[in-house]
Amino acid sequence: MSRPRSLGLDRGVRRLDLETDRGTFAAWVCEPQKTSLPHGHVLLVPGFTGSKEDFAPLLPLLAEAGWSAGTYDQRGQFESPGAADDDYSLSGYAEDLLGVAAGLFGAEERVHLVGHSFGGLVAGVAAIEHPDAWASLTLMCSGPGAIGGERGRTALEGADLLEREGLEAAWRFREHDEHARGLEPLPEEIAQFVHRRFLASAPESLAAMSRLLGATPDRTADLAALAMPTAVMRGENDAWPHATQESLAEALGTRAVVIPKAAHSPAVEAPEATRDALVRILLAS
Repeated sequence: MSRPRSLGLDRGVRRLDLETDRGTFAAWVCEPQKTSLPHGHVLLVPGFTGSKEDFAPLLPLLAEAGWSAGTYDQRGQFESPGAADDDYSLSGYAEDLLGVAAGLFGAEERVHLVGHSFGGLVAGVAAIEHPDAWASLTLMCSGPGAIGGERGRTALEGADLLEREGLEAAWRFREHDEHARGLEPLPEEIAQFVHRRFLASAPESLAAMSRLLGATPDRTADLAALAMPTAVMRGENDAWPHATQESLAEALGTRAVVIPKAAHSPAVEAPEATRDALVRILLAS
């Protein structure tokens, strides 16, 4: 589960209820303050149980480095509405992403795409299905398909439970899973926010994301065939299988960029190091 460390927001970050041809999405954008000509546009896609808040420390750091940076809640996540009969396929989430990119930065702009965890699966499909829209693709703590192993089985069990018993039961299931993995309890204010965010999400969206995490086919060959620069980034102690990420990076002709002292959420756990690594990737694209 995504675990922010602070609920503070830099005053340079602007909140939008972004109207697109795919519906309304809660979004944040942070623009460089010392130049009218940013290096480019970066769009960060949050993962399962996450939201735009996962990138709160990173957005102003990217803006300070000269990049126009945005993020959003995916369909059915936190403050972006999702109906029971919406399209919660990976292609559907990817179409949403395309609409958000156009709404934030203009339909003619080629945007640097960064997908975190489940957001990496969405970003990968968006790059495969709409390659002309993006300047580059970075998969952060993600992979080419289902997470696999015990984590994949847990994701599928969680999806079944959510559909069968609802959000509160799924919340208790995830709390038990985090306790079993030895994660430290969150400070009370953060714990209350994470609980509120989870219960504010559309159960259909969370169930779909969870099932996709557990069952998405491997798209390594499609990602390797992309003409755009594509990178893999992970925390030193990432929960996504490291061997899978290294194998993907090798297929892409590169190596995974490792953020020291970070786990599955480097944008929260090591924002400056994540900014530095991401900027190097972007400038090389």
